[in-house]
Amino acid sequence: MSGPGFGDVEDVPEEWKVVSTVRHFSARVITGVTDAVVMPDGEVVDRDYVVHPGSVAVVALDDQERVLLLRQYRHPARRLLWELPAGLRDVEGEPLHLGAARELAEETGHRAGTWHTLVDTFVSPGMSDERTRIFLARDVSPIPAGELDFVRRHEEADMPVVWVPLAEAVRRALGGMIHNSQAVTGILAAYAASADGFASLRPADAPEA
Repeated sequence: MSGPGFGDVEDVPEEWKVVSTVRHFSARVITGVTDAVVMPDGEVVDRDYVVHPGSVAVVALDDQERVLLLRQYRHPARRLLWELPAGLRDVEGEPLHLGAARELAEETGHRAGTWHTLVDTFVSPGMSDERTRIFLARDVSPIPAGELDFVRRHEEADMPVVWVPLAEAVRRALGGMIHNSQAVTGILAAYAASADGFASLRPADAPEA
């Protein structure tokens, strides 16, 4: 019996029957849930996961093919991690690329003139419904100080920001020196997409499948 071929490799929507749901807690961002899910053989099993609003992230490249990275403390990991500018999808009705532009401005003080969708991922689909869209931003420039109207707080209050050559960022991701999943995914995707000058990338407002 033959199985799927490479032409069938595309994620598709699917939802198995849920016979009950228990919500264990709701916090500022996430909710902990257990669903009782009917398996294909009819057995009902519990699946625990976290409900999350989703996120966006930005690979910002300058005209020297350098990527903008920032360092942020992540308490669950007990690490200072080098990351992409990123944030929650927490503004109702905001287009994703505009949310990404807002995060780029607030976290790094930069804006970009050219935007593309780089890659879409589920961050940890075995334990969370969080999906993230990572954008490629080019024609990047600093925002004049007089136009900045926000205050960084908490983990964002003192984040160093550096420009790293894209090829060097790839080397550091593959060498185990960069661990944040959005950063690793975005860096490798941008490097791959650069092979054709980013011509194959989707527009910034491409729909999510």
